[in-house]
Amino acid sequence: MNSKSLIQMFAMLAKSGSQALNALQPVAALLARLYVAHAFFLSGLTKIRDWDTTLALFMDEYKVPLLPPALAAVMGTTGELALPVLLVLGLGSRFAALGLSFVNVVAVLSLADIAPTALQQHVFWGSLLAGVAIFGPGRFALDHWLLRWVPSVRVNTNAGARA
Repeated sequence: MNSKSLIQMFAMLAKSGSQALNALQPVAALLARLYVAHAFFLSGLTKIRDWDTTLALFMDEYKVPLLPPALAAVMGTTGELALPVLLVLGLGSRFAALGLSFVNVVAVLSLADIAPTALQQHVFWGSLLAGVAIFGPGRFALDHWLLRWVPSVRVNTNAGARA
């Protein structure tokens, strides 16, 4: 086998591998959206279940800059309950991802002492949210299907797809 045919064989393998991974992108985008949405939605449910404790945490533990604790609690809880629903549906996905990224960053900055494991989890969520915000929600999202009905709007909602 000469070097030219070896290079061609490697090129064909690389192309096949790339095509296989590209086929997985919509599933990966959906799984990322579901994973992050689940974490934030559960956090919002915990806050809403015991509002007095939530308010106490925002007054004593979380140091949200520029906002009164009660307003920060309402805004944070609302974001944790509403934005994950949008993310799961894939409706306004990039907006939802950016909104949850903001909630995520504020949560990290508001805690004076955050455990390394908790910080690592926030970084992971932030990475997944950045992927959705940058590459879009993928084909398994309402955004993708709605934008197909509006042909004058050319927005790439497929993770890694070419427009």
